[in-house]
Amino acid sequence: MSLGLVVLLSGCAGGILSGTGPRIGAIVEAPEKRTIPYELVDLAPTNIGTYARLRDETVATTVSSPKSFEVRLIPGDVLQVMIADIGAESAVFAPLAAGGTKFEARVDSAGKISLPYAGRFPVAGKTLVGVEEEIRRRLKGVASDPQVMVNLLGDVSGSVLVAGAVKQPGRFSALQGPLTLLDAINLAGGPLLEPHLVSVTVRDGKDAKVYSYQSLLNGLNRPISPRSEIVVSRAKKRFVAMGAVQTPGLHDLPSDQPSLLEVLGQAGWLNDSMADPQGVFVFRLERKNGASEPTPEVFRLNMRDPAAVFLAKEFLVKAEDAVYVTNAAVHEWQKIITPIVQAMAFGRTLQNGF
Repeated sequence: MSLGLVVLLSGCAGGILSGTGPRIGAIVEAPEKRTIPYELVDLAPTNIGTYARLRDETVATTVSSPKSFEVRLIPGDVLQVMIADIGAESAVFAPLAAGGTKFEARVDSAGKISLPYAGRFPVAGKTLVGVEEEIRRRLKGVASDPQVMVNLLGDVSGSVLVAGAVKQPGRFSALQGPLTLLDAINLAGGPLLEPHLVSVTVRDGKDAKVYSYQSLLNGLNRPISPRSEIVVSRAKKRFVAMGAVQTPGLHDLPSDQPSLLEVLGQAGWLNDSMADPQGVFVFRLERKNGASEPTPEVFRLNMRDPAAVFLAKEFLVKAEDAVYVTNAAVHEWQKIITPIVQAMAFGRTLQNGF
């Protein structure tokens, strides 16, 4: 009876055994039997070059030079206005030698400022030089020879916003000089994540561009225009580890150009008591040559072959790949036999009890 039960269970094993994915036989079966057509690629020294990691990116020797941008005022800017008069002692404004007369003025929601003797007038969209000229024009007849100097104290118009996965998000002024992308991110305390996991989106009101933070470090740093928004976020660089690995689940890629060897290490390597080293697979959906639909591909590596370690070190794992290790046949049999042995032992205990 016990032998018949073993045969019955082994014949139905495909339906009653627990597992985390397909068995090795189902993956390598003939193409005509596959529910979804996919290309099965056995990794070997002859084809690894097609799927190998790119060589380390060359670090640029050039230095990004900050660029001065023309700042035009917007509501919220705070101005310091110095007006001096070289006229008589009874002049309305202090002489230049005494530092002139200083005023602070905030650009209101209507884009205007108010100054004594000059009145309330629009400045939004003007440069600082343009504001100086407008004030001098308005003071004619009030001062004999007015000298005007306008500076920014609080510059919404000349600042940049840094938000997202940085240590100290906020708005940062360019009053001390023009900023580059790295300058602005460093003022915000730097990213919270490792460089290869960071994506940087830059919006300047006309265009939006996305950069890899690693590429900025490698030499693609660039000047940032005033009023830009910089959003630092987690790049979608993850993979799924499945099957007979020590730590299955969703993981960050361990580097910018991760090898299969690194990725298996990230997942804790193969589970020695469960894994079939001949059944290490990478499942991938990838659009080729601009195709509208992705092509399913499955890569197989036989880790029983010593050369496979070198192949795994060269093979590039991409974001959204699924790395799957199948169970060994002996483990499958253990799942069948163990409950049978337990049932037989339980039955023998009951017989001895009576």
